[in-house]
Amino acid sequence: MRAVVHDRYGPPEVLRVAEVERPAPKEDEVLVRVHASTVTRGDTMLVRGVEYRFTRLFTGIRRPRQTILGSDFAGRVEDVGAAVTEFRIGDEAFGIEGGANAEYVTARESGVIAQKPTGLTYEEAAAIPDGSLLALTCLRPVYPLRGKSVLVYGAAGSIGTAAVQLLAHHFEAEVTAVCDTKDVELVRSLGARNVLDRFREDFTKNGKTYDVIFDAVGKHSFRHCRRSLKPRGIYITVDLGFMYHVPLVALITRFGSRRAKLGIGRYRRKDLLLIKELVDTGKYRPVIDRRYALDEVVEATRYVGTGQKTGNVVLRVSEAAPGERPEPAAKHEEQVPT
Repeated sequence: MRAVVHDRYGPPEVLRVAEVERPAPKEDEVLVRVHASTVTRGDTMLVRGVEYRFTRLFTGIRRPRQTILGSDFAGRVEDVGAAVTEFRIGDEAFGIEGGANAEYVTARESGVIAQKPTGLTYEEAAAIPDGSLLALTCLRPVYPLRGKSVLVYGAAGSIGTAAVQLLAHHFEAEVTAVCDTKDVELVRSLGARNVLDRFREDFTKNGKTYDVIFDAVGKHSFRHCRRSLKPRGIYITVDLGFMYHVPLVALITRFGSRRAKLGIGRYRRKDLLLIKELVDTGKYRPVIDRRYALDEVVEATRYVGTGQKTGNVVLRVSEAAPGERPEPAAKHEEQVPT
C-alpha cells in the first residue's frame, strides 16, 4: 500500500509517499481502507521532533519509531478479525489511529473508532476526531459549564472550532471567541455569542472577565490572562510553555483565587461516540480549510506549520467508494464552513 513515511526528524521535506507492507487485522481488529485523513499541528511537531524533546523517549530518540504519519481516518472496513462483533466488511468508519496517512490502517474494535456519521463524506468525517476529542477532554476538568462565561483564544483552529461548538451547543456556556479577522464570521456561525478580532481588540485589556479562559493554541500565558479571570476563574492551555513551566504554575495556583490548568487531551471511544451523536443531531459540524492529495503531503504539512490554517487540513488518501457524495473539484478551494 501507499503511505506517508518519514525515517528522520526534520522539515516537511523529510516526508515521502512510499510503498509499504499492508497491515493484516489481528483477532480483535478491523482493517479500514482509508479514504481521507488529516495533517494536524501535532503531526508537524512530530515531524520536526524539536518542540518537546522529552517526547522522543516515546517516539524515538534519534529517529521516529512510528514511521507512518497521521492519526485521523475515515474509510470503509475491508476486513475484520475473528473476535470482532460491532463492525462488518463494508461498514463506513472513522476514528483515531497512528499511521492513518496510508491507504489502509488497522484499529482495535475497542479503540477510538466508530461508525461514520451517515450525513458526512469521508473527508468531513476525517476532520472531526482529533480537534473535537482534544477540546472535549481539555475542558472536562472544569465541568459543569452551563451558563458560565468562557473565552476561547485561538477559536479558528482545529481545537478552537471544536471548543466553540461544544461549549455553545453541548455545555450551554456563554462563549466569547478570539480569532483572526478572516475567521470572525465563521467562528460566529459556530455558536460564539461574542467574537473578538485579535488584531483590533486585546481581550486582556478591555476590562471584561470570564469564568474560564481556554487557550486552544498555547500562545498566551496565565500571567497575561489572570486579570481577565473572575474570582475562582480558571485558565486552561494546551501548551506546556517555555521550559515546561505550566505544570509548575498549575501547582502554585492550585489553591489560589484564580487557577491555571494544563489541558490534557485524550482520545477515548466514548467521547468519539458522543461527538458522533452531536453531529447526527446537528450540534457539531467539521470545519475544513484545505484539501490535498496524498502526494501533496509535504505542501500540506508546510501549510499547517505556518499556523494560519482554519479548522482542519484534509488528505485525500484513496478514491471514495461508489455512491459517496462527490467532493469539490478544486483541491485547495476554501471549504469553511463545510
